[in-house]
Amino acid sequence: MARTAIVDKQPSNFNYSNHFTFEFDLYHLCSDKDAKRILRSNSDINIDIDSYDNIILVGSEATKHFTKVTVSAHSGKRTDGKFIPIINPAMLKMKPEVKPTWDDSVHNIHSYVDGTLEEKSIDDTIAFGIQDTEEANEFIKQAIKYPDTHIALDSETTALWPRNGHMLGISLCYDGATGAYIDVECFDENTEQLLQQLFDTKTVIFHNAKFDMAFFEYHFHFKFPKFEDTMLMHYCLEENPGTHGLKELAIKHTSYGDYEKPMYEWIDKYKREHGILKDQFSWDLIPFDIMKTYAAMDAVVTFLLYKKLLVIKDNKDMKKVYENILIPGTRFLIDVQDNGVPFDRQRLYVSSDAMQKDIDNAIAKLYENNQIRLWEKYNGKSFNPNSTVQLRSLLFDHLGLAPTGKKTGTGAHSTDAEVLKELATESEVPELILDIRQKSKIKNTYLDKIIPQLDRDSHLRTGFNLHGTTSGRLSSSGKLNMQQLPRDNPTVKGCIMAPEGSKIVAMDLTTAEVYVAAVLAKDKALMDVFKSGGNFHSTIAHKVFRLPCEVEEVVEYYPERRQAAKAVTFGIMYGAGPKKISEQITKDSGKEFSQDEAKEVINEYFGTFYKLKSWLDTNAGEIVKKEKIYSYFGRRRRLPNVKSENQGIRYHSVRSGLNFLVQSAASDINLIGAIEMGEFIKSQKMKSKIFALVHDSILAEVPDDEVDFYCEILRKTIQKDRGLSIPGAPIGCDFEIGQDYSMGKWEKLYDGHNV
Repeated sequence: MARTAIVDKQPSNFNYSNHFTFEFDLYHLCSDKDAKRILRSNSDINIDIDSYDNIILVGSEATKHFTKVTVSAHSGKRTDGKFIPIINPAMLKMKPEVKPTWDDSVHNIHSYVDGTLEEKSIDDTIAFGIQDTEEANEFIKQAIKYPDTHIALDSETTALWPRNGHMLGISLCYDGATGAYIDVECFDENTEQLLQQLFDTKTVIFHNAKFDMAFFEYHFHFKFPKFEDTMLMHYCLEENPGTHGLKELAIKHTSYGDYEKPMYEWIDKYKREHGILKDQFSWDLIPFDIMKTYAAMDAVVTFLLYKKLLVIKDNKDMKKVYENILIPGTRFLIDVQDNGVPFDRQRLYVSSDAMQKDIDNAIAKLYENNQIRLWEKYNGKSFNPNSTVQLRSLLFDHLGLAPTGKKTGTGAHSTDAEVLKELATESEVPELILDIRQKSKIKNTYLDKIIPQLDRDSHLRTGFNLHGTTSGRLSSSGKLNMQQLPRDNPTVKGCIMAPEGSKIVAMDLTTAEVYVAAVLAKDKALMDVFKSGGNFHSTIAHKVFRLPCEVEEVVEYYPERRQAAKAVTFGIMYGAGPKKISEQITKDSGKEFSQDEAKEVINEYFGTFYKLKSWLDTNAGEIVKKEKIYSYFGRRRRLPNVKSENQGIRYHSVRSGLNFLVQSAASDINLIGAIEMGEFIKSQKMKSKIFALVHDSILAEVPDDEVDFYCEILRKTIQKDRGLSIPGAPIGCDFEIGQDYSMGKWEKLYDGHNV
C-alpha cells in the first residue's frame, strides 16, 4: 500500500477517517488552531514529502503551499506526481452544491492510493504533429474513411478575433484515441478540399464552436453543415459560469490530467528569459515541436468529452435547449459578432475631449469645496478622490457621515457608487465624488478603449456568450462588454451610429418577466391587465387598490399608489419582502413608506393576484424538495444550497430559483426570436444586420428602405406564440429608430460641438 499523508490548514474537529479507509499521516500547515490566515511566515509544518507516495492537500491554503494549481480545478486529481488537492470539507455545510465534487474527489483519492487509477502518459503514438503536405492529406483521407460519424476539431490562432490574427494550425481526432496537429503552412488546395469534404460528411465536434468556426470561416471559408459543442453540452449539465473550460473538463473527465502544463511551463520560462509581458505574448512564438503534443491532445480530449457528455441528450429538456437554442444560437452569434457594433470615430473623439473637460470641471468644483480644503489642511496633503482610504477618512471621520452598513470583502466600509448615492442626500461631497467617478469611468472604460479597437470599417467586434449566466441571458465579453453600457448617460450610446442611409433600430421587450409570470401562474387577473392595454403600472394600482378614478388618472391623483404597485410588481420576482419594498418605495417617491405599509400593499397585491402567489409558493416548495427547477424552455437550474445550514443562503437559493423561472423564459423568448430573425434576414438576402443583444433589447443596423419591413417581421417573430402567450395580448415590443443608439440624446448633450 502506498504511503499517504493528509495536509490541511490547521487542527480541527474534522475526522478524515470517516471518509478515507486507508492509513495516513495527518499534518497541519499551522499548529495554531486559532490562526485566521495561514502564510508562509506562520506555517510551521514539518513534513518529508519524499517519504510519501501521495500527499492529499485539503483546501486552497495547503494546495497553494505545495503546488501552483487551484483546488477548484484540480480537486481529486493528482498533480506534480504525488500531490492531490481536495476541496475543504468545511464547505459542505454552508454550500451543499460542492458535495458531488467532494464525493468524486474522495473516490479518486482511494483509487490513486490503491493503484487502480493512473494518468495516461502521452507520446507520439497518441498525439503528433504534421508539417508535410502529403502526410496531412493522407491523415485527412483516413479521417474521411473512418467509420465513426464524428470528428473533433480545434484550432490554434495568434489572436482572439479572426480579423486580428491568423490560424497557426488545426488539431484533428477521428477515433478518440489519437490526434494530429497540422501546421497550416503545409496546406495546399487539395488539403482544403479534403477538409471541406471531411466537414461535409462528418459531424464536427468543437469545444467553443463559436470561436473556432469564426476563424475557419473567415480565413478558409469552410462550411460546417453539422456541428456539436462540448462546452455548451457541459453548460446544459452544469450551468454555473466559469466551469466549462476544456482544461478543467479534461482534468475532471479524462485520464490525461493537466496535459497542457509542460507547454505553459515553457511559456512562463520564455517570457521570463525574453522579458515579455503577458499581454505581449502570442502563440506564434511557441515552436511547432513544443505546441504539437498539447494542441493535438485538445482534439483527443474534446472527442472523449463528447462521448461522456452525450448523456444530456437522454434528458428531453436538456436536449431541447441544446439543439433548439444553443446550437442555432451559436450560428447566430457568429454572424452577430462578425457584423460588429457600428461606431462613429469622430463622435468618439468629440465625446472623449468633452468628457475630459467635464471631468476637469468636476474635479475643480470638488477642490473648491470648503470641506476638502479643511481635510487637506488637517492631514497636510492633497486629497486624492481615487484613494478609497482617503475617501473613508473624509466621509466617515472628517464629515462624520454614518456608514451605510455595506462592507467590502475585507470588512472595511464600502465607498462604492451605491453608498455614495445614499450619502449624497446628507452632503454635497459624496455627490461630487460620484460625478467624477462616473465621468472618468465613461471616458477610461469606454471611449478611450473603443477607439484603438475599431476595425477599418469603424465596427467594433466583441463577444456574446451563450454560457455566461445561469439564467440563459447572454453575457458579453472581449473588446467591449455590451451588457454594461452606461444606460442613463447618452455619451457612449450616441457614438454607436448607423452610416448615412441606415438607421439604428432597437427593439425592447416591455414588462417581459411579469408577462411570463402571469402566463406561467395562469393568473387571469394579471393577464387581464395586459389585455386591457394602457399604462401597465397604473392599471395594476387601479386594480389592486380599487382606486376611485379612471386608470388614466392614477398618475395624477395616486402617484404613490402607482409607485407602490410598481415596486411590488418587480420586487416579488426577486423575492423582495416588506423591508425591501419599503426601502424601494421610499427611495422612488422621496417620502417615507414604512414596512407596515409595505406589508399591507403586498397583502393587497397578492389578494388580487392570488394565483400568482399560489404559483410562487408551489414552486418554492418544489425547489426545496428537488433542489432544482426547469424553465419553460427546458433550461435547468440546480439549487443544492436550499439545504444549506445558513438561512440566508437557503433563502437566496429559493429566490434565485423563482427569479430564474421568469427571467430565463423571458430571455429565451427574445433570443429565439432574434435567432429566427437572423435566419430570415439571410434567407431574404436583406442588408439589415443584428449587431447586439443587450438585456431585453435587439439592436440592428438597418438600411432606410428596410426599416418598416424589418420592424414588422421582428415584431411578428418575437410575438410568435411559443406557448407562453396571452390570447389577444402578445408580449410587448417597443421600437426606437434613430441615427444613433441614444436616439438623438447625444446631439442634445453635445449641442454646439463640431461633429
